[in-house]
Amino acid sequence: MRIAVVLKDRCQPRKCYYECIKYCPPMRNGIAVIEKGEKGKVSVSEELCVGCGICVHKCPFGALKIIQLPEALTHDLVHQYGLNGFRLFRLPVPIKGQVVGILGPNGIGKTTIFSILSGNLVPNLGEIDGPGDWAKVLEKYAGTEVHNYLEPLSKGGLKVALKPQYIDKIPSGYQGVVKDLLKKLDEAGRLDDIVQELGLERFLDRQLVNLSGGELQRVAVAATVLKDADVYLFDEPSSYLDIFQRLKIARVIQAKAKERFVMIVEHDLAILDFLADTVYLMYGSEGAYGVVAQPRGVRAAINTHLEGMMKEENIRFRDTAIEFNPKAPRNEWDKPVFVTIPPLVKRFKGFTLTVEGGEIHHGEVVGVLGPNATGKTTLVKMLAGLELPDVGTIDFRVMVSYKPQYIKPEYEGTVEEVINATLGAMSNDMLYKAEIERPMRLPEILQKDVNGLSGGELQRLSIALALAREADLYLIDEPSAYLDANQRMETAKCIRRVIEKKARPGLIVDHDVYFIDLVSDSLMVFSGEPSVNGIAKGPLGLRDGMNAFLKDINITFRRDGDTHRPRINKQDSRLDREQKTSGEYYYSK
Repeated sequence: MRIAVVLKDRCQPRKCYYECIKYCPPMRNGIAVIEKGEKGKVSVSEELCVGCGICVHKCPFGALKIIQLPEALTHDLVHQYGLNGFRLFRLPVPIKGQVVGILGPNGIGKTTIFSILSGNLVPNLGEIDGPGDWAKVLEKYAGTEVHNYLEPLSKGGLKVALKPQYIDKIPSGYQGVVKDLLKKLDEAGRLDDIVQELGLERFLDRQLVNLSGGELQRVAVAATVLKDADVYLFDEPSSYLDIFQRLKIARVIQAKAKERFVMIVEHDLAILDFLADTVYLMYGSEGAYGVVAQPRGVRAAINTHLEGMMKEENIRFRDTAIEFNPKAPRNEWDKPVFVTIPPLVKRFKGFTLTVEGGEIHHGEVVGVLGPNATGKTTLVKMLAGLELPDVGTIDFRVMVSYKPQYIKPEYEGTVEEVINATLGAMSNDMLYKAEIERPMRLPEILQKDVNGLSGGELQRLSIALALAREADLYLIDEPSAYLDANQRMETAKCIRRVIEKKARPGLIVDHDVYFIDLVSDSLMVFSGEPSVNGIAKGPLGLRDGMNAFLKDINITFRRDGDTHRPRINKQDSRLDREQKTSGEYYYSK
């Protein structure tokens, strides 16, 4: 067990004469305490602390606290990959009639859990010399809810439908028209209903290989729910979807949970809160081990995740809590205007984008919100000089750093080689290492081959390179895709911090409301009919922008009483009606 001894600010060793030393068994031998240079501070060795709690009770100022840090367990091992491979501890239990969520960092076993619960992987219980044995597994879990699920699964009595995480790989496995694929999978006879509920009409006759990420995601969800299964597993079903589409998918998944087992992995906390009934939090070390914590109600689970501390288990898995501001900041800017976006029109075959124009200030982070296929990426490309407007002229000459929506490796080699080739001498700059490289957790993947990176690792690398480049304007398209919930929060803070320190503006396109809330100073709002026309307004103040966006899609958010995080109101609930009447769709007055 790893222990952290937290010394609070009110520690006054000059007055108490180190009572914490006198009563701690290891420290009485004079081997574990070092006085810091700061006056009135003492450092307690976390390595030698056994967590007895004596010092906590003896401290006259209440300045000490002992908590556990995340560590692999010595029991409840479910599966291990090889001698020094990844280890998974404990299993979550699907519950018929509920949507059960899993929330935790990338690389700590969520995919392994889905492999086990789908029957594609027999857990080996740590016996790495041979394949897993269902008889041993059922004996281990006899008398538990896990056994009640795994027993029929092991005998082929449960049919499982799985929506995979990486939907961009789907076209390589099936080449053909969307309608043909869905007809082939329509075991439940609900194709027409699902097409309407998920809004698939516009691209039913298109080739799968020609679909966008959001369209592929909806096809993947449709293909999963059309199967007549006993268990439905959804791995990150909201990636690349706008909030309106995410809510549509959430309602379809909820309908499946009324009579079947349904489990999801989801990193959009607003959608997870709306969709799930029960949530299992996970903690661990990426690629090393993962631990499934006890189940919680969805509100308690998300609040615990934001706080970074599991009080029941006495485990802290993040140094600081994530906080939300229930009130919008002031609209006034004391920084000068950097560029003025003029009125613009861009026409494609069957689609027209109209940009009303607005001002962007030095150091301003502009969040970009709106439905898919209304021109957000087109605007970004026009500002980046990759597309020319048909009406209006972008006459300012700025150097742009652009992170596209869909990313793929641009160079061969390791991550470190790509960083050096892209940034040159800047890769050794201390500001880059402190403000970008470490927060984006690049040191742990430096020696990995770029072509072997996961979606989340490639996303972190792309964001870091975009922020590190010297530019006048930073354009970052969908940075939250494939990042876990914690990485999204850290990335939002990193983007804000870097753009503020560089005193250069940035446009951030994303669909995760929590992410936009944390990263933005102002909003540019898109509306219109997807794939037909789009209208861009702003930048607007956060209150005006959020109200305009949410009014257009007819959704309101309330605020959690403990964390102030936004929570989606049920349609036509009392709060929903009251907020619509007052015109406050997101922030409190």
